[in-house]
Amino acid sequence: MCGGEAGRRARMASSALSFPSTAGKTCVHWNYTKASLQAPPLDFSFRGISFMQDLLTEEPRPGPRAIRRLEGGRLLTQAVRLNNNTLNDLTDFSDIMEKLLEYPLDIYWIDLSFNDLPNIDPVLTTYYNLRNLNLHGNSIQHLSEVDKLAVLPHLRNLTLHGNPIEEEKGYRSYVLSTLPQLKSFDFSGVTKLDRSTATVWRRMNIKPKVIRKKRERY
Repeated sequence: MCGGEAGRRARMASSALSFPSTAGKTCVHWNYTKASLQAPPLDFSFRGISFMQDLLTEEPRPGPRAIRRLEGGRLLTQAVRLNNNTLNDLTDFSDIMEKLLEYPLDIYWIDLSFNDLPNIDPVLTTYYNLRNLNLHGNSIQHLSEVDKLAVLPHLRNLTLHGNPIEEEKGYRSYVLSTLPQLKSFDFSGVTKLDRSTATVWRRMNIKPKVIRKKRERY
């Protein structure tokens, strides 16, 4: 039986609609999600990985605790470490996650630090529950790449230092004004002063987009 408020709501909804099988599936997902939050990350760090497909043949690094593997062979975890490899793109990322993880859309932490990524791949923005994203030590060259992450409402911790964009003027203020939901940036807590400075910086340096209405033709 599901526990907590989520479980109670699932049971009530099922009872009202007379869909016991749906409630069962909801309970299973809820329990697995709770378990996967406590699981160690799937760790492919320092494996010399150049392509996402390599994850299907490479063995992950062992940890002090094993990750639970379900009957279908997929793993029960919500964190993935791919740091310190040689990735320069994330082609097939979502497909590989679906093959390896039981609930890939529940991923809350992705570590891609110390690779050779030239940009922030849009695939990362499809993980709605993402809270922690490590991208430091890559090859990201344009600050505007950060704009892509604005669609992630739960993103709280982000790292980007060690990329070429770190040298751009207003680097920290740009990121914090673009992603006001961040609690930590580059392993440094975001303060009220940081937010205030970022807001002022954006007001002075970034012009709002002007939407021009097309003239109606008669």
